[in-house]
Amino acid sequence: MKLWHCAEARSFRVLWMLEEMGLPYELELLPFPPRWRQPAYLEVNPLGTIPYFTDGEVAMTESVAICHWLGTRHGPTPLMVEPDEPDWGAFLNLMYQADATLTFPQTLVLRYTRLEPEERRQPKVAADYAKWFLGRTLWIDRQLADGRAFLVAGRFTAADIAVGYAFQLAENLELIADVSPRIRGWWEALKARPAFQAARARQQAES
Repeated sequence: MKLWHCAEARSFRVLWMLEEMGLPYELELLPFPPRWRQPAYLEVNPLGTIPYFTDGEVAMTESVAICHWLGTRHGPTPLMVEPDEPDWGAFLNLMYQADATLTFPQTLVLRYTRLEPEERRQPKVAADYAKWFLGRTLWIDRQLADGRAFLVAGRFTAADIAVGYAFQLAENLELIADVSPRIRGWWEALKARPAFQAARARQQAES
């Protein structure tokens, strides 16, 4: 298996999942955004997006889908919630929410505060999308009610990885202080996991 990755980008979900599962992989670290800073990457992935992942003849570009693939294809693993478990629906919902609901608005904050040239930055747009993101964290706060350590199924799962990355991005964008204390506590515990630390170390070693 091979993962094309940018440090702290959405591909970190896949890197973390690989480390949690203890799977062998090859890592290629690219500058962000690769479509601009390493145009030859477009020959690998014509979308120019990160991640790009191959497993034999399979090629994938969506970070949450790749985590799902790894857990299903290379399982069984407790990181996956199965259809016969009560929390299967909640697990699937969180996996999809991770990007569509939580990461998406933050990508616009990133774009209009850091990636665009100074003259094209839009502080008002960025502030509006930051509020959008923060409003949508309420669902995650509810999932962590009653003192739960993890989002679903009473254990650490791929949903924690998928959703956790959204708060990794929030931390990098300096939005983490505005989420609930319950979410911040959960996120701090996730960062302490050995596999998370190993993924961080791997990306730093490759840089």
